Amino acid sequence: MKYFLIFFTDLVNFDSQKKEEMYKSNISRCPLFLGIDEEMLKGFITWSVSEVRTFQKGEHVVRQGDSINFLYLLVEGIVRTEMNTAEGNLVEIEFIEAVRPLAPAFIFSDQHRFPVDAIAMDKSVVYMIPKSVFLKEMMLNEVLLRNFLRLNSNITVFLSGKVKMLSIKSLRAKLSLYILENTTASQNSFTLKRTQTQLAEYFGVQRPSLARTIGEMINDGAISLYKRELKVLNRKQLESNI
Repeated sequence: MKYFLIFFTDLVNFDSQKKEEMYKSNISRCPLFLGIDEEMLKGFITWSVSEVRTFQKGEHVVRQGDSINFLYLLVEGIVRTEMNTAEGNLVEIEFIEAVRPLAPAFIFSDQHRFPVDAIAMDKSVVYMIPKSVFLKEMMLNEVLLRNFLRLNSNITVFLSGKVKMLSIKSLRAKLSLYILENTTASQNSFTLKRTQTQLAEYFGVQRPSLARTIGEMINDGAISLYKRELKVLNRKQLESNI
């Protein structure tokens, strides 16, 4: 495996002690860095990060349309990505938990701008790695390059599924698809991580519409819901809704 090459001229000088404290063991679990020796990774993080930004709950990490001049590496916290539809509805795209890069598929696009708003759900810390530095490191490390390509491919699959869900007109069909994707025939229940308001935004609808549809599906015997534990009672009925 090739070693990382650090381009000092591209970086902002930090106090050496602070730079040593930047590396966190959970960074190695980031999909970008799987299979990379921890000492090499520590060296890369220590010397390639040019800025550390901290965001409190509710603050915008980035806004839709902002230029992407860095790899934004979320190392602590959770951010929520969302966008507004032409109808004025707020659509949640996903929750991103540390450690993950934000919008990596767009960093090298012709129009390198963030496609969504990203909002901190609790205290979040982001490491900023200059785009030019990250590109040079990928050119020198095949494992990092493969991880980057795999991550972007997985994001494309996820977004394709999201487009499929949004293209479905019926809210009942959207909800049925969501439930089926989070359960199996043998594992017929799951815990909702989102509130009803957040789930409504995920589907791009108003909360009362979602509450009414959930109530109808409960009355029809398709599902049951206790607190946040949702259980599938009639899988075939859900499948027929799509």
